[in-house]
Amino acid sequence: MYAQIVLFDGFDPLDVIAPFEVLAAGSDAVGGELIVELVSAEGPRAVLSGTRGLVLNATARLDPTRPGYVLVPGVSGPTVGDPDEGVETIPVLLARFGDTEAVPLLRQALLNPDVTVATVCGGALALAMAGLLEERHAVTHVQGMDMLAATGVYAVPARVVDDGDLVSAGGVTSGLDLGLHILDREYGPRIAHAVETLFQYERRGTVWRNSGREPVAV
Repeated sequence: MYAQIVLFDGFDPLDVIAPFEVLAAGSDAVGGELIVELVSAEGPRAVLSGTRGLVLNATARLDPTRPGYVLVPGVSGPTVGDPDEGVETIPVLLARFGDTEAVPLLRQALLNPDVTVATVCGGALALAMAGLLEERHAVTHVQGMDMLAATGVYAVPARVVDDGDLVSAGGVTSGLDLGLHILDREYGPRIAHAVETLFQYERRGTVWRNSGREPVAV
């Protein structure tokens, strides 16, 4: 099984590193069965993040035929400023993702029954703005929830939303929770708990699924 974490220009580093470390530790716990790698739509290259010039290296091309998970991070950048004056705000960076080579590959991944697409923070919004998540359940950063809903997504205010072959997590640090949920989902609670113990971190919130009884009142 593969966990391909997609790098693209302007990505948020913590959206990448948090699930990468969790999934890498999980891979160790299952004897290397899970192959965790940083990829890009263009293939191996140095990819510039949106935070202070930090660069991470993609070591392979995103392959939507590989079974497992494809994980899309959000972006980092200024939240205020005038795009007409050249300020590349977070909405500008998210919209720009829709013009990248990653979008057709992610569309293929979403159609592949052997692949689950996962997102951290603004990653869900990037996919939604590219027209990939209409009528799906997902979460993004709290500041982007209204925009997510405006794209035709059922925006759910949960830490992690599991919509079958689409799993999303809201907030930058939620990459930890997403990674642990993936380990629990694929390998069971003992593996997830072992990684929680190693990291001295416990998952936050209840994973939302579109199942079970609906509340009469809250």
